[in-house]
Amino acid sequence: MPLTDTGVGLDPLSTGTPLQFFSGEFLQYAIVFFVLALVAAVLGARGIAGLSMTIAKWLVIVFIALAIISLVL
Repeated sequence: MPLTDTGVGLDPLSTGTPLQFFSGEFLQYAIVFFVLALVAAVLGARGIAGLSMTIAKWLVIVFIALAIISLVL
């Protein structure tokens, strides 16, 4: 029996659309933490700047990993 185009009861794997495990939010948060780190560095708060850069770095790594996984699947 052919599938209908209503989308009701269709398995997302059978529709032919790629799976998306991520959105651009990781990258947006990484940019926010990067800007926060720059502002903190200019104001002399080295501890906050270092922590913000570490968080931004890990968010970019997670974004890249999920992007690769999404492209492969």
